[in-house]
Amino acid sequence: MTRERGKQNSRGLRWAWGWIARRFRAQKRHRTVELSDPLLLDLLGIDRDEIDARGTGALREATVYACVKILSEAVAKLPLKVYQELPEGGIRKATDHYLYPILKHRPNPYMTAYDFWRAVEAQRGLRGNSFVAIEFETRGPNKGKVKALWPIDTGKVEVWVDDEGLVSTRNKIWYVVTVGGERRRLDPDEVLHLKGLTVDGIVGINPIDYLRFLVESGAGATRYLHHFYKHGLQTRGIIHYVGDLNEEAKRRFRERFEEMASGLKNAHRISLLPVGFQFQPLQLSMTDAQFLENTQLTIRQIANVFGIKMHQLNDLSRATHTNIEEQQKQFYADTLQAILTGYEQEIAAKLLLESELRDGYYVKWNVDSIVRSDIKTRYEAYRVGIQGGFLTPNEVRALEELPAYEGGDAILVNGAMRTLDEVVRGAGNGAT
Repeated sequence: MTRERGKQNSRGLRWAWGWIARRFRAQKRHRTVELSDPLLLDLLGIDRDEIDARGTGALREATVYACVKILSEAVAKLPLKVYQELPEGGIRKATDHYLYPILKHRPNPYMTAYDFWRAVEAQRGLRGNSFVAIEFETRGPNKGKVKALWPIDTGKVEVWVDDEGLVSTRNKIWYVVTVGGERRRLDPDEVLHLKGLTVDGIVGINPIDYLRFLVESGAGATRYLHHFYKHGLQTRGIIHYVGDLNEEAKRRFRERFEEMASGLKNAHRISLLPVGFQFQPLQLSMTDAQFLENTQLTIRQIANVFGIKMHQLNDLSRATHTNIEEQQKQFYADTLQAILTGYEQEIAAKLLLESELRDGYYVKWNVDSIVRSDIKTRYEAYRVGIQGGFLTPNEVRALEELPAYEGGDAILVNGAMRTLDEVVRGAGNGAT
C-alpha cells in the first residue's frame, strides 16, 4: 500500500515537472520581442554597442554628446522675455504679462526655466524635433490662458497630416502622443513643435540618421581605444611551432598564452614559451592606421553638422588669442540665432492671442551674455551712444544691471553740434 502510493507520487511529480517544462518551453517559443531586444540580438550574434547609434544612444559618442550639450546649455542660459512695442514708439519689457514668469522662471511646477529649455533643445538637437504640450486653465477667471508647459518625449510623438481631407479640412495636422500605452490626439494649438532642419516645413530631419556612419565611426574609435588599453597595449602576433597540434591543444595553448601575456596586469612582464615555439609580433601603430587623422576628421564633420566651433570642443589647434571672441560671435550669428528665431516665432504663434499680437506683444531671447564684449569695448560703445543722443544714461545702466538715477532718462547731446539748416542760417547772418 505504501509502496504503491510512493509510485503514484513519483509518477505525479514526473508529470508535474513535465507539465511545467512544456509550459515554460511554450512560453519561450511564443515570447514577443522588439527588434532591439537584447535576447534577439544575442541570438543573431549582433553586437548591441555597434548598432546603438540612434536616439539617445548617439550620446554615447563623445562628440555628439558635447555638441548637444553645448547647444542645449547655450539656449537654456539665455532668459526668454515678453516685450511690447508701444504705440508712441519704443519698446518695454512686459513684466506685467502673465506669460512673463512662465517663460522666464518656471514653465511648470517641477522644472526651472533652465532645466526646461535645456531638455527641449537637447531633444531638438538630437532628434530634429522637440514637442511641448501646452496646458490651459479650464476654469475660473483665467480660463483659456496658458497654465504650464510640459516637454514630451519625441520618441512618443507621431505627426499625422490629413493631406487628403479624409477626416476634416484638407491638410489638417495632428500630434498623436503615446502615454502609458494610451494614444491621445493633440491639435496644433496644444503643442509647441520646435524643429531642426526641415525640407517640408512640418517635420524636422533627424540629424543622427544622416550622421549615422560618422557617429558609428566615432563610437568605433572609442571602442578601439578601450580594447587597446584593456589588453595592456600588448601587440598581437603569430606563434610558430614545428609540428602539429590538434584543435583542443590549440585552444588550450591560446587560452594559456593570452592569460599570460594580455591585460594591464601583465604589461611589461616577461612571457615564457615552451621549447619549439617562436613568437613573431605583428605591430600596427595608431600612426600606421591613420587613427588620429581619421578621428579628427570625424569630430570636425560632426561639429560642422551641429554648427559648433572647434574651440568649443577644446580643439585650439587653429585658434588664437584674438579670434576666439570672434568665433563665439560667429557661433551666435551662424548657429544660435537661427535656433532662437524658430523658438520665438513658434512661441509667439501658439502662446500669444491675436489681440496681443496686434497690441505689439512678442517674445525674445536676451542674447547680451553671448554677444557682450569686454568691459572696455562696452563702455566705449555706451559713450558713443549717449553722446550720439540715442541712448540715455539710465538705459545704459539698465544694460549693466545698475539702478536708475533721477534725471538719467534725459537725452544728452553735444552742444557743439548743430543741424545743417542752423549752419546755413548762421552763415547768411554773417555768423561764424
